[in-house]
Amino acid sequence: MATNQIRVDMRSPGYWTATFDHPPINLIDPETIYELDALVNKLETDPDLRVVVFNSANPEFYLAHYDVLVDKAVTASMKPGRTGMHPWLDTLVRLSRAPVVSIASIRGRARGAGSEFVLACDIRFASREKAVLGQFEVGMGAVPGGGPMARLPRLVGRGRALEILLGANDFSGELAERYGYVNRAIPDDELDGFVDAFAQRLAQFDKRAIAETKGFVDQTTLPADAEFPPALTAFFNSVQRPETGKRAKALLQMGLQQRSEAELRLGEYVAQSKLGSQ
Repeated sequence: MATNQIRVDMRSPGYWTATFDHPPINLIDPETIYELDALVNKLETDPDLRVVVFNSANPEFYLAHYDVLVDKAVTASMKPGRTGMHPWLDTLVRLSRAPVVSIASIRGRARGAGSEFVLACDIRFASREKAVLGQFEVGMGAVPGGGPMARLPRLVGRGRALEILLGANDFSGELAERYGYVNRAIPDDELDGFVDAFAQRLAQFDKRAIAETKGFVDQTTLPADAEFPPALTAFFNSVQRPETGKRAKALLQMGLQQRSEAELRLGEYVAQSKLGSQ
């Protein structure tokens, strides 16, 4: 597949890897969404594929978050996907329901929309030392839009979901495992080998058995499509508020969207009192 931000390696007919490679910090933007949509189309229709592993070329940033400098009107006006939802929601929902197993192999930071992406994957394995996950939007005065309010409580429970979403802080791979945010936290030097062995194992199994079994699990665990659009509408409304714009501007001045301390320790930076006084 010819893409600019995602490198797809067809390791075998049943096993692909998809590597995010969008320097400098793997920001998500409309092009990312279009490339993911094209990839999900392949996942839904390939007759042999059993498993896809999503990883990152950047050891510090898996998927940083959505690009806050993209014109919000452009993002909001993107053509709906096959489900009739905004293409970001559409891509995540279809990824969750695709007849293949999607595995997020998380090394580096996956916050905001990056966290929303890994939550939409079927299985999440994280580097114990180098994975950082979080939903920082409330710390900027915004409502998370890509479905974490629907997905997180089903994984971690109500109280922990509220702690993650409202606290807007960073979660290490080890703590994310303890909460159920990820399946396992694995020592960083063992992560790639573990994920590859697990994917190779799945790739040799019967595709129909995988797809049908996953489909039954989906029926009882995945949120209904109707749960997603209201939150995205709330997100677009919230980012238009002047106070949210002031907080975003302050964070940009501190180094947001660059390889900076602000991005490396974003959970700390969104809680700085001076953000609210800009």
